Amino acid sequence: MGVSEKPSAIRVEIGELALRGFHADPGRVSEAFESELTRLVEKHGVPLVEDGSLALGTLSGLRPLPAGLTARRLGQELARAVHEGLSGQGEVTR
Repeated sequence: MGVSEKPSAIRVEIGELALRGFHADPGRVSEAFESELTRLVEKHGVPLVEDGSLALGTLSGLRPLPAGLTARRLGQELARAVHEGLSGQGEVTR
């Protein structure tokens, strides 16, 4: 795939989001997370998959999120942290 070409489809499958220390409705967090991650991928792509498919076992080493966020804000911030990881920041286990 050339530098200017983007993949025709990007599929992100997340088996589990572990939210420890947060007291927010998981359904609302998930909805906001999915919406924001979709927006970020559509706008910025996923640099780690520019050259083809990629399967990750674990994405860790991401910035911590503050406690006390609303479900919507928590989902958005979590999506931003995951997108940063998919953009080459954080630690990736394949």
